[in-house]
Amino acid sequence: MTRSLMSGNEAVARGAWEAGVTVGVGYPGTPSTEVLENLVSYEDVRCQWAPNEKVAAEVGVGVSYGGHRTLVTMKHVGVNVAADPLFTLSYIGVGGGYVLLVADDPGMHSSQNAQDSRNYASFAKVPMLEPSSSQEALEFTKIAFEISELYDTPVLVRSTTRISHSKSLVEVGEREAREPLEFVQSPAKWVMMPGNARARRIELAARMKRLEAFANESPLNRIEMRDTELGVITSGIAYQYTREGLPEASVLKLGIVNPLPDDLILEFVSKVKRVAVIEELDPYLTSRLKVLGVELVETGLPVIGELSPAAIASAFGVQAPTLREAIKDLPPRPPLLCPGCPHRGVYWALGKLKAVVTGDIGCYTLGALPPLSAMDTCVCMGASVGMAHGLSLTGAAGKRPVVGVIGDSTFAHSGITGVLDMVYNGASGTIAILDNRTTAMTGHQGNPVSGKTLAGEDAPALDLEVLCKALGVESVRTVDPLDMADTLAVLTEETSRPGLSVVIAKAPCALLIRSDADPVAIDDELCTKCGACVRLGCPAIMKLPIGSPIIDAAICVGCGQCVQVCKFDAIVSSGAACDFGGVL
Repeated sequence: MTRSLMSGNEAVARGAWEAGVTVGVGYPGTPSTEVLENLVSYEDVRCQWAPNEKVAAEVGVGVSYGGHRTLVTMKHVGVNVAADPLFTLSYIGVGGGYVLLVADDPGMHSSQNAQDSRNYASFAKVPMLEPSSSQEALEFTKIAFEISELYDTPVLVRSTTRISHSKSLVEVGEREAREPLEFVQSPAKWVMMPGNARARRIELAARMKRLEAFANESPLNRIEMRDTELGVITSGIAYQYTREGLPEASVLKLGIVNPLPDDLILEFVSKVKRVAVIEELDPYLTSRLKVLGVELVETGLPVIGELSPAAIASAFGVQAPTLREAIKDLPPRPPLLCPGCPHRGVYWALGKLKAVVTGDIGCYTLGALPPLSAMDTCVCMGASVGMAHGLSLTGAAGKRPVVGVIGDSTFAHSGITGVLDMVYNGASGTIAILDNRTTAMTGHQGNPVSGKTLAGEDAPALDLEVLCKALGVESVRTVDPLDMADTLAVLTEETSRPGLSVVIAKAPCALLIRSDADPVAIDDELCTKCGACVRLGCPAIMKLPIGSPIIDAAICVGCGQCVQVCKFDAIVSSGAACDFGGVL
């Protein structure tokens, strides 16, 4: 027996490898990203990033139809993008096993919403497994492939932030040796025209009935009898919280959350005096148990954010488990763009122009925060382009320019069609593509613009200038955002001209390169305390209650942005720092 300490994401990757997966495909999104980053390290499996989740899901469909097992990964909002193929795939069925790992983010630690993917399983009529530990993450992933092939269906495996990133000991096995299934031509199954779809819809209903019977007998759902005064029905990470917060309660632990094991639920209910549901996010289990006629205890648990053992214990009037107390009075640590971030120069220029800025999903979303405060909207991947178009149609911005800001990876994900729409409909406006040569927000993954694959191999890099011109954009210009004067000049020109323009701000993420530049420091004698450098929002520059700002040489990368905004030449190389006190 071999045991390893693994996160839930690492365990899913191991489970997929042991199950004989040959292709893993997805789009990076916290908290799911590390699944493929770990799976790619195993032999006999190819892993790749797709431009977006819809493409990832469709590549997986092709792999499945070819008789091989495939793992598709994404975060919860990615399922919105992948829903189109997923909902039809549930009708069609699979060839080789098809498992989609979706990672929810109940506390919105790195997400713009907290949607509950269990609803997608019910909506799409596909089974969903929900592990509650790293060990189960491995086991459930392997079982999901068996269910997929046995019942001719895609299977969702749901994780959450705490399962994805928490570590525990896992018993690991060996890779399953299996021959791929043969592709058999069958238009009635594979081609979803209305006539075929109607027949497959009947088969889908019959399949769900078979899966309901399986759920009632499966050991993935289990009853744990303890004190019969209270019975708790739960799943996923909420099971772990329940066991800590209510150690004496009887529990029905659901490993299969769609379809639900109605018979097993009613059996459990008959064995306890009171029944409560403990779950995060939506009342998914609660609403379904009420339909079954189960009378539930009102817990008063929060319906927003994450649960905890202490919150559960408190809700039931039980002594909370002893936990380490939170450290009090820590200084706030708001998220900021990194020292040397090339996005800062673009936002500085847009602030000078008093532009209305429609933003997008990425590191650059932080440009909305003080002191830059240079981004006005953010909805979803790729929306900045469509919002800039729509806002310009209303004239609500008046004489202020409207600029859509989008990153390179996000542009490849879903921004290209927005630009095509603007060209097609004769729109005016400016789109700024912030090309920092990577998918930085989720940990520096490659993308079609950077020209690096998931395996670290070189790939053709998308030429943004050529693409935008091919789409029909009238004016396309590239600037170095670290040259702030030129960036301001180009954005001033492009936002003043009629028609559609694209400005590509191209400079690598500061964390990708090792700067040889010396850090800078502030000359107290020349500094007028005007605050221009502080308003850049660089973490290396600290405003003091009295006196001149101070630059932390330990994190300053010498990018020179603060030097460029200082009108009094008060910021110089730290080589002269011995002459004054403006450096740490």
